[in-house]
Amino acid sequence: MTDDPPDTTPGRRPGGRTARVRAQVLDAVRAELTESGHEGLTVEGVATRAGVHRATVYRRWRDVGGLLADVIDAAGEMDWQPPDTGSLRGDLTALNHEIQESLVVQPSFAVALMAASYHSAQAARAQTQLWADRYAQCEILVARAAERGELPAAAQHTDARGLLIAATAPLYHQLVLLRADPDPHLPERAARAAVLAAAAGAFSLPRQERENTATS
Repeated sequence: MTDDPPDTTPGRRPGGRTARVRAQVLDAVRAELTESGHEGLTVEGVATRAGVHRATVYRRWRDVGGLLADVIDAAGEMDWQPPDTGSLRGDLTALNHEIQESLVVQPSFAVALMAASYHSAQAARAQTQLWADRYAQCEILVARAAERGELPAAAQHTDARGLLIAATAPLYHQLVLLRADPDPHLPERAARAAVLAAAAGAFSLPRQERENTATS
């Protein structure tokens, strides 16, 4: 094992030793978490797997909560883009397929991370922020649908987040809460139901909320 401390040289361009250490450590956290769950995740185990001195891990991340939070932050830094299939139904179906794949792969890092967030307030805050950012990023699906005339009102009059939650929630309910076998038809079925509800005006914002949005 080698002691490879973060490089804090002023003006240092992103990358180099600091980036390598972070990548090694976060890869180790993902591996330890998927293999052993939160109960088996330790700073010492992460340091050993990453090939860095545990003092390096303690100095930068302090504890398991800090490691989990940074793993979640790293997920938010990924260059991920929402699907663009040409229709709201197609976009939501594609999004649901991505979600289902992340939940059914064994071992599932997504499921392990959700479970771990219940044991760390720091990780829980980071995960809440990541979910909020992902929903905000996916609101473009609703905006594009409104521009194409797939929704009964302009995008700003539709509760985009509510629509997205309605479309994706069945996946989490089926696979995480019920722990049922994956249904290959569920991604499309859940997307279709959400689109039909949206077309019927189920996610139209009340007038007061529309006015508040327009003036904010």
